[in-house]
Amino acid sequence: QVQLVESGGGLVQAGGSLRLSCAASGRAFSTYAMGWFRQAPGKEREFVATISWRGDNTYYADSVKGRFTISRDNAKNTVDLQMNSLTPEDTAVYYCAAHAYYWPSRHLRDYDYWGQGTQVTVSS
Repeated sequence: QVQLVESGGGLVQAGGSLRLSCAASGRAFSTYAMGWFRQAPGKEREFVATISWRGDNTYYADSVKGRFTISRDNAKNTVDLQMNSLTPEDTAVYYCAAHAYYWPSRHLRDYDYWGQGTQVTVSS
């Protein structure tokens, strides 16, 4: 069992930056691939970024590539999402998720544990 708690969301102006953090509790965090997803009002939850268990492989949605960076610290049981050059289209609830496999995945169905989400609002 893994419990995930996101933090770091908030209100930011377009062009600004935010850093989201996800704290994990439970065993074997370092063996899980981790992901960030988001859900905007009236839209389906979508993939944002994912990272392998050792942090040596990362993948991003095309919409955030070059602006967002996912990272993890297995000693601290955390995974972060640095978001730069934010636009109003990035406004959503951001979710951290854990995939009980070492290899990262873009697919919601592969994730076994989810956090409650943190709101990110980007004003124009």
